[in-house]
Amino acid sequence: MKYFYLVVVALFTLQGGVAQNYKFGKVSKEDFNKYKTPASPDDNATVIYRSQTINFEYAPSKGFFQQNEVHERILIHNKEGFDWATKKVRIYNQSAANSELLRNLKGYTFTYSNGKVEKIKLKSEGMFEEIANQYWKINTFTMPNISEGCIIEYTYVVESPYLSIKDIDVQYTIPIAKFELEIRTPEYFKYSRILNPRATFIPKIEESESERTVRYTARKEESTLNAFRSLKSGVSQTEFTFAENIITVDLDNVPALKIEPLVNNLDNYRAKLVMEHTSTKYPNDIAKYYSTTWDDVTKKIYEDNDFGAQLNRKGFYTEDLETLVGTQKGGDTFKKAQAILNFVKRKVKWNGFVGYTAENGVRKAYIDGSGNVADINLLLVSMLREAGIKANPVLVSTKSNGIPLFPTRQGFNYVICLIEDTGFTALLDATSPYSTFNILPDHVVNWQGRVIREQGSSTWINLSGMPSSKKTVSLNVKMNNDLSVEGKVRTHLTNYFAYSYRSVYAKVTAESHAKNLEKNKGDISITNLTVENDTDALQPLKVNYDYKLNGAVEDLGGKLYFSPLLFFGDNENPLKQEERIYPIDLGFPKTSKYIVNIMLPEGYKVESLPKSEASKFNTNEGVFSYIIKENGKYLQLTVNIDFNTSLVQPADYDAFKAFYTLITTKESEKVVLTKI
Repeated sequence: MKYFYLVVVALFTLQGGVAQNYKFGKVSKEDFNKYKTPASPDDNATVIYRSQTINFEYAPSKGFFQQNEVHERILIHNKEGFDWATKKVRIYNQSAANSELLRNLKGYTFTYSNGKVEKIKLKSEGMFEEIANQYWKINTFTMPNISEGCIIEYTYVVESPYLSIKDIDVQYTIPIAKFELEIRTPEYFKYSRILNPRATFIPKIEESESERTVRYTARKEESTLNAFRSLKSGVSQTEFTFAENIITVDLDNVPALKIEPLVNNLDNYRAKLVMEHTSTKYPNDIAKYYSTTWDDVTKKIYEDNDFGAQLNRKGFYTEDLETLVGTQKGGDTFKKAQAILNFVKRKVKWNGFVGYTAENGVRKAYIDGSGNVADINLLLVSMLREAGIKANPVLVSTKSNGIPLFPTRQGFNYVICLIEDTGFTALLDATSPYSTFNILPDHVVNWQGRVIREQGSSTWINLSGMPSSKKTVSLNVKMNNDLSVEGKVRTHLTNYFAYSYRSVYAKVTAESHAKNLEKNKGDISITNLTVENDTDALQPLKVNYDYKLNGAVEDLGGKLYFSPLLFFGDNENPLKQEERIYPIDLGFPKTSKYIVNIMLPEGYKVESLPKSEASKFNTNEGVFSYIIKENGKYLQLTVNIDFNTSLVQPADYDAFKAFYTLITTKESEKVVLTKI
């Protein structure tokens, strides 16, 4: 019997030695030893443990309310991983009765040295709160005493009066060694669920059911009417039993969401669980159904006082509109739309807040000169309609908001304008001073939007059908005796090329502009910088300057070596990985043309030139040509690069990588000159 007891004790001791302890605050030296080496050299940190528990509690004063508890333990491998020591928690903050609450926030930073684990507590000075807009606030906390090799651990609860469940991330850009999720929902609330179909990692989900009893104390009052009114008070114990639907996820070694170059929005490919609240039915009550169609969703949005009603408010701008376009409903649609768009951009500045419902209301935004996205773009729609132009709002989910998977109002967070007039169709966003017809800010161009027409009917519209943008660069090159080169650059940009350039440089001084252009171009000096049409978004942008560049020409054994594209060559190929997981996002269809004229220095002749070459990708989705020739005392180079698509699928990665590699290789090839 004694022998049996010793064996049992030994087995339990062995199991205790290898089992991971995830209890909050119980970090051991084994945590440091087991995870100190990252699974991949690219991992700046490792999540040792992530637990999320969502359940619904009950109180007589407020009914069912949601509790979302998070517990994370993370080992930071290097300085690049320090960002993981700061956590932002987004809290809905509408009113005292309809707001979420962050509570029970606790945290420690653990370090290990000389065989001993030390910990420092997260204190109030590491916690911050900021108001994002009228509906949301951000609670931020930063863990103390961060260093390479430390472990951070924190836990908190978000209490919410709402039954809707926020999307649950199952995957980070760093690996998760252990992931546990439990969601318990009362039988009265039905949810449908979906895993992100774009993710490459699909977690296994288990479903079950259990019975739960809730007990609570309620105050009881009785009154007796006689000659005098008396009131008897007391308390009573109440309980009720119901079924709970349970979703659990228990995962080991969740792979990191791999970061790849030229990805539109990495979050679109993250493994996540999306829960949609579809109906509510209490005992002896009629069921309320929330699962709906996109038409139902957009109709409800249109009927919102902060959306559809704003489109009908117009008396306050009547005089200004008459000044802009007159009182006639007819006339040139494009010119009228242009005048109204430019007026709204000047009149009301964006306050940085997004949303598809008005924050201040179009009238107040008009008077104050400031508003959120909806204030501005609903005003634009209203003014266009009043001018006789057929215009409608378009609901959008920005890139940071992801792609809506269910018909839900939360699927959108932005609104723009669509003109659908005879012979003229254009998407507009008046929040950006440099956007124009079909040229939208990058964060808006996310798959598709939902057009809401008058009376609430709706349909989808593609947001990615962007016009082709052109960049033409003319470069003159003269070589000096000291092997420096100098000359002139003339650049002509249209559409998105021009929009991107204006967004960066339109408001900087000429001196700052020149210094920014000099970055990453070697030992260069830029002078005589001029810019045409820097604020007129409808016109091509023209940027001209003189330059002098040192170090572009190498003298090796009396021979001169240089790249004819000088500082315009794209020598770094971002496509280095062997395989591709996500589509390659090129931003927009584009054409780039470089025309280079090089005056040969006195006493030298051409010994060798790069070979002229041409190539195509997927017939005409990508077209490249490199033509160089000698013409007397000049070298003439023409490079054309056309991308007639904005998205390359992973199945085409090998072919596109070869195509792109040819471009970067040719742009880095050198001309060789020898003495006559």
